[in-house]
Amino acid sequence: MSIIEPKIDVLLSETDNDRFLLCALASKRAHDINDMMRGQRDRAIQLQTAVEIARAADKKPLSLAFTEIARGEVSFDPASIDVKNH
Repeated sequence: MSIIEPKIDVLLSETDNDRFLLCALASKRAHDINDMMRGQRDRAIQLQTAVEIARAADKKPLSLAFTEIARGEVSFDPASIDVKNH
């Protein structure tokens, strides 16, 4: 598996070239997106068919998270990172 878009260089530049921080940010954001999609899916099932929902959610949460990070929509507080245990 490889990341094609957004480019890894762009993603790393958003996380101070720290690949572990990138992984942690992407994982946390993807988890949040997944929770939101799950909640939306429960409500949407009452209004739409499963096929329509599947078409609407064609991107995976991790792909959405990487895209948001590349656009600068996901940020972090450097002061909150424990450098000794990072």
